[in-house]
Amino acid sequence: MAPRSAAKSGKLKSLGPKTTKKTDGVPEIDPNSSFTPKSFEEELKALAAKAKDETWARFAKEQAAVYLKSIVLLSLIAVYSNVSQLALSPVYGSIPSAQWHAKLIMAACFTGWSSNMLLSRALPFKLATLLPVIAIYIPTVQFFLYKASALLTAYWGPLVTEALTLFPLMSISAACVATYLDDVDLSALPSWLADAAPGLGSYGFFKAAEKLSGSLLAPHVGKSFFNTRLGLETVLAASYALLAPSRLLLFTVPALLHTAFLNPHVPTSMALASLNSSLASEGWMILDRQESITGYISVMESLTDGFRVMRCDHSLLGGEWVKYIGQGQFKGNKVAEPIYGVFAMLEAVRLVETPHPTPDYEAKALVVGLGVGTTPGALVAHGVDTTVVEIDPVVYKLAEKYFQLPQNHTAVIEDAVSYAARLANETSSVDNRFDYIIHDVFTGGAEPIPLFTLEFLQNLNALLKPEGVIAINYAGDFALPPPKIVLQTIRRVFPSCRLYREHPRGEDDFEKSGRDFTNMVIFCTKLTRAISFREPTARDLLNSPSREAFLSPRNEVKDTDFVAGQDESILTRNDTQKLTKWHETSALGHWTVMRTVLPPVVWEAW
Repeated sequence: MAPRSAAKSGKLKSLGPKTTKKTDGVPEIDPNSSFTPKSFEEELKALAAKAKDETWARFAKEQAAVYLKSIVLLSLIAVYSNVSQLALSPVYGSIPSAQWHAKLIMAACFTGWSSNMLLSRALPFKLATLLPVIAIYIPTVQFFLYKASALLTAYWGPLVTEALTLFPLMSISAACVATYLDDVDLSALPSWLADAAPGLGSYGFFKAAEKLSGSLLAPHVGKSFFNTRLGLETVLAASYALLAPSRLLLFTVPALLHTAFLNPHVPTSMALASLNSSLASEGWMILDRQESITGYISVMESLTDGFRVMRCDHSLLGGEWVKYIGQGQFKGNKVAEPIYGVFAMLEAVRLVETPHPTPDYEAKALVVGLGVGTTPGALVAHGVDTTVVEIDPVVYKLAEKYFQLPQNHTAVIEDAVSYAARLANETSSVDNRFDYIIHDVFTGGAEPIPLFTLEFLQNLNALLKPEGVIAINYAGDFALPPPKIVLQTIRRVFPSCRLYREHPRGEDDFEKSGRDFTNMVIFCTKLTRAISFREPTARDLLNSPSREAFLSPRNEVKDTDFVAGQDESILTRNDTQKLTKWHETSALGHWTVMRTVLPPVVWEAW
């Protein structure tokens, strides 16, 4: 676009010498005038320069406005891309939520960019005024679609939900940006580049803003209302309304009322009370909930069966029976009854026979991953000096408040990878090492890859005493390669290992579904001798029926039990694709399992 001339004829009236008129109408130069041809030329040049300056200033202002509007729209939709994924994770888990996301974003960009002229001409109002209407309705649409998640499944549910929420917001944003950028001046560029630059530049800016906003949001999720899922959606909807106000906002009143008074996902006490009143008929109650850096965390209690669990997005971190506390034979117990046998099995690190057994009162233990605190609680009950490393402060707070986590332990709220690396570098004597290490991390249907790499396990090895024992809880599908890869990585670090499943494989179910998802515990030592377990004593069992049934490891896993992953590859920090490519399949299977552990309404009504 070339700048337009700003010179007006009115500005030239003062040019030239002052004149007078004779009676006959013939002009005559005023003898007192200082006019000369030279001064006239200089005045003309000055006026032309001023007109030119005004033209370029206005042109630059117009161009800046176009770019600013485009940047604002692209930034808003980039943030919403991350918020949309956060909103889906409690119902579908983070991995299934992401499986269609990138493809849907690209489709929305192409659709909006290619149809901007058609949409602009077809609508009787400005296209941008649709954006706040869509943004305000998104929480309501999500609410109703979540109720259909059991029907939609974790495979199609995220696609359908974002197709009806994020897709229209993204495509109309792209159409608006395309319309704005029609007015940019790219005459300085070659024609082939001028045609492609707006689209490529917009998409590049969007991806950069998406990545940056995601990294900025992640550490602050849940710290205030405005950092929660519904809070962020509300802030973004308000931003769109300020950007493109119109009378169309009157049509958003039903959605606003629904979000304010009927949406249980709003993090307010009123919404929680309303949610609990509806869950009570299903036999459930939410004791507490908070959004945090690892996901949506809540503590739920079964009113009919008498147990309590902690949830993180669409998986469970652990659970304990509460109906037995202080009752009958359990009166005076220092530990809770776990609802999952695997947590009792982890305590068998104390049963592994070593050449020189360490008394409990002299032993030190490191627990990586707190969950609800069942295992560290048992170690403390035995008198073991226990350190717990947990990345999520909300998980620690709720475990301490609602579960039987004892006070006399050391808590480290930090990423275990950085903690282990730092401590391994600082360790110079046996006094700084541990007799037992419990590695118990899992969420969302897939292992947190950094905590199963060769490098992390080598750091744990450095923290383990020469006769120490490590127990690693791994949950996975034996029909897929990841469990075998993880085992091979562990064996590369620890020379002696034995594996045990929580439950034996159900052959009939395996034949029907092709899935074999289970918890297993891998016991390892730094010694070359074979691992053996002593018989548990009454003191080991802590007056606990769960420990009587599960403390002594059973259901040993042999190499022939692995259906897939027979190659000799291991997992390293720089080669994590070995596992990530299987995460989607594993997470989808885990989602199905979780829907049988707790009823769908509990997952959907987060």
